[in-house]
Amino acid sequence: MNTENEKLMILELGVTEDGYEFASDIKAALNNAEAELDNITIQLEESVESLKKLTPECDKTDYILAACSGAICGLIDIFLVGKPGESPLGDITDKWFENRTMDFAKMCGWDDKENNTLASALKHLEKKFKISYDQRGAGDAASWIFDLNPKNHHFKSLGHNPTLLGLFFSVLDQFSNTSHFVSNGELISLQEADGKFELKGNDIPSKLFCGFANWFGHLISDISGSSGSKGRGMGIPSPIWSWTNDIIAIKRKMNIPVGEFDKSINELALEIYKQGYDARFQTAQAIPVFINELLVRMIYSIRRLVKYFTSAQSEARSFSTLWKACEPFSNATVKRMLTVAHGTFCLIDTGDAVVRGFISGGGSFNVAEFAMRFNIVGVGRFAISLYGEASRGIKRHSLKENIVVIRRQKMIVEDYIDGLNYLAEIYDDKELLLFTQEFKESDMYVQAFEKSVLLAQKRKVSSDILLKDKSDIDSYFMGGNK
Repeated sequence: MNTENEKLMILELGVTEDGYEFASDIKAALNNAEAELDNITIQLEESVESLKKLTPECDKTDYILAACSGAICGLIDIFLVGKPGESPLGDITDKWFENRTMDFAKMCGWDDKENNTLASALKHLEKKFKISYDQRGAGDAASWIFDLNPKNHHFKSLGHNPTLLGLFFSVLDQFSNTSHFVSNGELISLQEADGKFELKGNDIPSKLFCGFANWFGHLISDISGSSGSKGRGMGIPSPIWSWTNDIIAIKRKMNIPVGEFDKSINELALEIYKQGYDARFQTAQAIPVFINELLVRMIYSIRRLVKYFTSAQSEARSFSTLWKACEPFSNATVKRMLTVAHGTFCLIDTGDAVVRGFISGGGSFNVAEFAMRFNIVGVGRFAISLYGEASRGIKRHSLKENIVVIRRQKMIVEDYIDGLNYLAEIYDDKELLLFTQEFKESDMYVQAFEKSVLLAQKRKVSSDILLKDKSDIDSYFMGGNK
């Protein structure tokens, strides 16, 4: 009987046609076990390294600096972005889009020497990229069918939406000479929308290319307003808020009822669009979010750069080790700092939007005021950070469980190797192999078997059931006929 401290090993003894042999010896078992231990050790090191990469190593200063970055950018959003019509950064983005539109018009053949104005550039682009769904409501049938007017036609017209569904309806309208609009929760289609329109192209691929070019070029012509606009003009709708049109269009096409929530959100998106919340203003909202992102990564790199030069010996320094120590992208530490920074930014921005909503509401909550000041770009970026944190947390939990299992496997294999070493000290494999060799070469069992055969023949045992040699014995014990 074995005690708990005793180690047990079983060596399999096999039988072949030629005799008997051990399936393995202690030395072979040791080699196999050590190879398995090496593999387990490599797996453990890789798992520990992966866990380290997924585990943030932020100290108190990192958290404080990240929160300060979010707070600074939140103040930038409050005082420099604000809402449409009261936005210093919005004025800058408006001017930037005007310049880019004029640059695009020059690429498309506009001669700026005769009339170097935005209206002239927009007029050139509107002629260059003519489409069938550009009804503005003034004098059009659409003005009395579903209240289409110059202030809302860019939003209601699906072809003017800078989304994939907007591209789909733009190409569809150009092929079929129709117009699709979303109004009051309904998807409305105008047939034979423009009697003068004809989509260029000799075959389907060329027409598809022309349809895409017309959609893109016309969006550029409308991004800073129309050629006849006075003042800022109505640009194209925000790519994020355009999804309210997409949902209604998809539901109507699939015969799914449009709920009151869908209608109310769509009406809110239209209301803030008419007050100037378009693609240009949403670009202005993205500026403090981008500054926050850039500032946090710079803080992370500068702190690690100082630490690298103060701790690393001069002879051990290299660009590769420097980049590995300061690289501000693919590590959990800088991602945790970004989560804190964007969370702080969203907290300050949302608080300001809520307060302004109550103040402008005069005792009630002004949803439109809140929506215009609510930085949806920052919330989207914060949501991405939260998703990353959750994903890394799940992976860390899985890796920790895997590391526990691997360490147990390593302990088992190490104990097994200790047991083999213990047996190797007590037993000599050569003696075991010598025993099997002598057992094979000895003829005593052969002589005894031959005598038993002669005795059976003298006792008149039938030759049908007589076991004459080793093959007869094997056949008998394996279920043969004898």
